[in-house]
Amino acid sequence: MSKKSVLISLASILLIVSIALFFRIESVNLPGVEAENQEFYRDSEGKPYMYELDSYYNYRLTRNYIEKGHLGDKIVNGQEWDSFSYSPPGVPMDYPPLLIYITAFIYQFINYFLAVPLLTIAFWLPLLISPLAGIAVYFFVKRFSNNTAGMVAGILTVITPFYLLRTIPGWFDTDMFNILFPVLVVWCFLESIHAENIKKKAVYASISSILMLFFSMAWNGWQYIFYIILFFTLFYIIWAHFKGKNIKEYLAVLCIFAGGSLILILIFSGLIDFLKPFYGLLELFNLVSTNPWSPWPDLYIGVSELQRPSLGELISDLGLVLPIGLMGSFLILRILKNNQMKENYLEKMNWPIYSFLVIWTLLGFISLLKGARFIIFLIPPLSILAGITVGVLLDYLTNIFKNNKTRKTAYFILIALIVFPQLIMANKSLEHTLPMSNDDLWDSAQWIKNNTANDTVIISDWSYGHFFSAIAERPVAFDGRSAYIETLPTRQFYDQDLTFGGKIPNTSREYWITRAFATSNETLSAGIFRMLASGGDSAYLTLDGFTNNTTKSVLILNEILGADNESAFEILTNNYGFTENQSREILNYTHPRETRPYVVLTYDGMIKTGHLDFYFGNWDFKGEKGGNYTYSAGTFELKNQIINSTNEVIFNLEKGDITWEDQEPYCVIEIKQGNIKRRYANPKSNFCIVILWDNEKTVVMDKKFENSVFTKLVLQKENTEHFESIYKNKKVVVWKVTSY
Repeated sequence: MSKKSVLISLASILLIVSIALFFRIESVNLPGVEAENQEFYRDSEGKPYMYELDSYYNYRLTRNYIEKGHLGDKIVNGQEWDSFSYSPPGVPMDYPPLLIYITAFIYQFINYFLAVPLLTIAFWLPLLISPLAGIAVYFFVKRFSNNTAGMVAGILTVITPFYLLRTIPGWFDTDMFNILFPVLVVWCFLESIHAENIKKKAVYASISSILMLFFSMAWNGWQYIFYIILFFTLFYIIWAHFKGKNIKEYLAVLCIFAGGSLILILIFSGLIDFLKPFYGLLELFNLVSTNPWSPWPDLYIGVSELQRPSLGELISDLGLVLPIGLMGSFLILRILKNNQMKENYLEKMNWPIYSFLVIWTLLGFISLLKGARFIIFLIPPLSILAGITVGVLLDYLTNIFKNNKTRKTAYFILIALIVFPQLIMANKSLEHTLPMSNDDLWDSAQWIKNNTANDTVIISDWSYGHFFSAIAERPVAFDGRSAYIETLPTRQFYDQDLTFGGKIPNTSREYWITRAFATSNETLSAGIFRMLASGGDSAYLTLDGFTNNTTKSVLILNEILGADNESAFEILTNNYGFTENQSREILNYTHPRETRPYVVLTYDGMIKTGHLDFYFGNWDFKGEKGGNYTYSAGTFELKNQIINSTNEVIFNLEKGDITWEDQEPYCVIEIKQGNIKRRYANPKSNFCIVILWDNEKTVVMDKKFENSVFTKLVLQKENTEHFESIYKNKKVVVWKVTSY
């Protein structure tokens, strides 16, 4: 390679990195937050809080690794254990460690010279890693096209809105690896297919398998690229065989790649990761929406990124990568079918490479049936196809314009028409960013850390679990862990006789927590919280062992958890025919003599997702469906003594008239500075309207929930007969149960 080529490559890389950094660093200025509110979303160092709450989970695991030498907070029976997640009893660790290893190394290296907090390192790390994806795409496209095409592809990659937003500073998650490693793995594998001799083929295939090991250590969804390579190669070998070609070398490449990948993963990551391609294959192709936790609720219903994206979402998340990449797939096909055109425009491209890119793209689209989060699968192949398309168009312009000045002008216009709109879309996407943490969450976590016992369990909406386990340094009953807990709790499980290997649905806790908020029976709510804090899943597991019927177990628990010990004993023995010993065993977990310390935490963010509390909290276990109740939350502006809310509530303060969708409510609850004003309007109506004056929000909900625990604790924030606030700021309230 000439000195000029090296300088051009370095300049191209510098441009890709500069653009990647420029747009990501802008997020530190909080473009999605009005200037007067920005301090609320900044920490004591002046940088924004984390943009994504899973970031705090990765931060906590990194802290564990630095302080204890392993990701879990302790070792139980030789197994790394995370007692802060899904507590009690916690969960065995099964998490890709590469992000933790890299962060810990950088932290220790920097702190050898300077004292920099781990949270600061974690905040800035995505800025360091994310441009590498653009560099990888640049070299990939350059290999099969030209330098300018590679540069454009690299730029498009790093500013694709979906990838951009998931790799800004403060998004400390595995997304930063999910383009880099697939591109490197595929690139090396394709090089092994087309290498000149078996030695080079073996070297490239081995490098690809090593990169696959790193990808498996970076993300639990690494299997998808393994499947694509595996099945593509098998079909290619079959095709080559029917064409009469020698397939021995292709078989050798496949064996080196697949065998090498699995052996390395077994050695360095363990049996669980080794087995993932085998049992994960069924999950990958299970595209029918079913409830895997039957008869418990399907938690994924309430996770927005696991809903299928619309065409509009695809366009906004991918930008011009989508249309140009798709156009390129047809353009390249047309060129490959014409030998003269192939020689002129795509001399380095061939059918296997093209076929692989198309299959990669198609499977990316199919993966969207599993949810919007898999949009990231599409970015690598579409960026590569878009880059190759740019290369073809540039070569075409070279043939049209012979004048050097005119040709360069045409080059600039073409590149500008492709890159500038993507830059605008990227910049626009940053305007919708908002840190998911803030001063109120942080202050409440610090209060819990400084004012509660170390073994206190925090019970709250699962969305905030990772934040509070990391910052309050207390175990949480429910968080954003995977949908299954990879262990089988037994009655002895909670006595530290741990049995591994089975699965239980952690969505049972989603039901119980939402049930506690949805009910108007405060003693039932308090009983549920006590059961979760002290025994976790032991109560329903014990009952299931006796009834062999989850639906019946839930029915029984809903009947006894709101009763005192003696009444619950009579219900179990008289109404359900349990023996005295069986009843006592059940009550050990539902009505323990000693209750583990716990707090219940509510946050204003629960107002937006309140419909899920009523949906899951009134789950029909026989029909396996949630309650279909009215719930709508919106914000309002007050003009000329009239409230117009985004959820269609209209309130004329002078006349006292209030409607929702032109209908009068059953009741109206106005809450202002702790004062609650309630009046009744239309007894035939089936909904109530809540006016939250301090938050400038309106909530419309089924009248059945007028006196629910959710209404009392989340909306009204008032002390009740059984719940007392022990800490309160503008958005967060921490509660203790005063009686059962």
